[in-house]
Amino acid sequence: MTAPQYQPEAPADWFVDPADLGVPGATGADGVDEGLLGWQSEALCAQTDPEAFFPEKGGSTRDAKRICESCDVRAQCLEYALANDERFGIWGGLSERERRKLKKEMQQAS
Repeated sequence: MTAPQYQPEAPADWFVDPADLGVPGATGADGVDEGLLGWQSEALCAQTDPEAFFPEKGGSTRDAKRICESCDVRAQCLEYALANDERFGIWGGLSERERRKLKKEMQQAS
């Protein structure tokens, strides 16, 4: 038995439209009402290599953050990551460490 080969590229279908999953309120790309995750269809990361947003430990986050800088849904992305305690990857232009620091600062300010 041979081990499966490592594939460095993400599959073309890595992004799943929330409407396809049956997320309540999601109606797809027609712009009517896409529910809580509707922002994902407008995210620039959905149009780029997802590996940039999940670098290996010690890997560069520069490319992902550069993409986030010009993303129209950056605030929604960050809000989602903070609310759902996302532990890995770049969300809303921040790394896990940066999100933890921001969350701690927000808690102290309350």
